[in-house]
Amino acid sequence: MAKILISPSKYLQGAGEMKNIGTYAAKCGKKALVLISQGGYRRIGAMIEESFAGSDCNVVFDYFNGECCESEINRLVAIVKEKGCDLVIGVGGGKIFDTAKAVAYYAEKPVFICPTIASTDAPCSALSVVYTEEGVFERYLFLPANPNLVLMDTDIIVKSPVRLTVAGMGDALATYFEARAGGKTTEAAMALAKLCFDTLMEEGVKAKIALEAGVCTPAVEKVIEANTLLSGIGFESAGLAGAHAIHNGFTVLEECHHMYHGEKVAFGTLTQLVLENVPLDELEDIILWCIEVGLPVTLAELGAGNVTDDQLMEVAKTACAETDTLHNMPFEVTP
Repeated sequence: MAKILISPSKYLQGAGEMKNIGTYAAKCGKKALVLISQGGYRRIGAMIEESFAGSDCNVVFDYFNGECCESEINRLVAIVKEKGCDLVIGVGGGKIFDTAKAVAYYAEKPVFICPTIASTDAPCSALSVVYTEEGVFERYLFLPANPNLVLMDTDIIVKSPVRLTVAGMGDALATYFEARAGGKTTEAAMALAKLCFDTLMEEGVKAKIALEAGVCTPAVEKVIEANTLLSGIGFESAGLAGAHAIHNGFTVLEECHHMYHGEKVAFGTLTQLVLENVPLDELEDIILWCIEVGLPVTLAELGAGNVTDDQLMEVAKTACAETDTLHNMPFEVTP
């Protein structure tokens, strides 16, 4: 089997970089569709408009409907064609990125990803996770290319809720363990996945403390990179396994819909480690780290403390779906 390493064409991380988005866009197109939430537009819409005002690229804004689903993707593809846009820019969080990437793929346009949070490893990937309109996992859309640009403005990310960056740590936590379980990767991708894990262990708690104080320290910078770039390249070049499949299982429980992607992935990581029967001290180290940064380690903390065995079996069946990544584990896993 061939081994690969894939990454975005360009990754930019620094304070105030969103003020330059219009300049970067002008190098790639003449009219950009910016997909953003209404709240995101209230917070930074003026900054984006000002950046485009000083560039040779026009901008069209459209508000995200809240779910990366077929109907939303189709709606936005039609707008790209109707408005004559030649660039798609997703500004916000994971579902906006996945939608923007899917829209750009179907419309055959380049795509920029501009996170306002560091909550997932979605920004760098050539993958969109498509859900139903009700938020239940439906399918993976594998894309032929990674984003043309990923731009991380640390000034903006530091102002986001701390829980979101912690959720990003939960998503990134899975990277090394899923890569290790799959075992079909380049040495470079495995090294990035291991660096991602080591960074979380060394810097995660310090970064959380700094974020709670509203400051961007070297620990925060390193965790933003781990959550986004290291985890993004690591998971995509080394593959997913148990943790993300178990996350997908939890999407069938309405009780868990209020939890963030990375929070459910962190719980899935613990479940994968138990399935692998890792040494107890390794498992305890990860559990204690999760507790210290504030990631869920019990069903009750996921909001599922009162679910029935039948409901949990539905989670297990969904996690073990024929098309999901639990089958990348080095042994058979059944519901």
